[in-house]
Amino acid sequence: MSKDTYIHKVLPGSPGGPMLFVFHGTGGDESQLLSPGRDLVPQATIISPRGDVSEHGAARFFRRTGEGVYDMGDLSRATDKMAAFVKAHVEAAKPTAVLGLGYSNGANILASVVFAEPELFDATVLMHPLIPFEPQVKGSLAGRHMLLTAGKRDPICPPNLTTRLEAYLRADGADVTVEWHEGGHEVRPNEIEAARRLFAGVAQGV
Repeated sequence: MSKDTYIHKVLPGSPGGPMLFVFHGTGGDESQLLSPGRDLVPQATIISPRGDVSEHGAARFFRRTGEGVYDMGDLSRATDKMAAFVKAHVEAAKPTAVLGLGYSNGANILASVVFAEPELFDATVLMHPLIPFEPQVKGSLAGRHMLLTAGKRDPICPPNLTTRLEAYLRADGADVTVEWHEGGHEVRPNEIEAARRLFAGVAQGV
């Protein structure tokens, strides 16, 4: 497995500390979530890959054929590739905890990796994910900490799909928290604080 299958940036953290993988939204890049990641988990080594798909020049992690309509074959390709990328970094560093943070398209690829490799991440934050299909979790999410954040008026990620995803994850044993705000697809301060609480608890072994 190679640590270099994606263009990516690394912010070194405390030796032997946690590792945080961050996944940008459509049109972002490997720099988008580095600073928020450092703020959320100051001691973590942060790994930030750039999506390898271009949608009219905007970087994404997998292809889609329309808004909310995914190319499921390409999602499967991207999931396998990303899971191998994460494993390569984890095996090389052997961190105390493996954390994941994704926004929008980045939340979707992170969620797909969690479904495929439920033991890989100790805690994940999915900000405004859109999962328009029933997840097939290959294993159990028991003991895994997950935070979903969402806007009640999000035109891209309808609230009912967030609620449905929560139900899927709970049914598979995950420890799930949902943080809502009254707005749309933007990230608001209460989401950041909820992510900070989750990661702090997991990084400290709570």
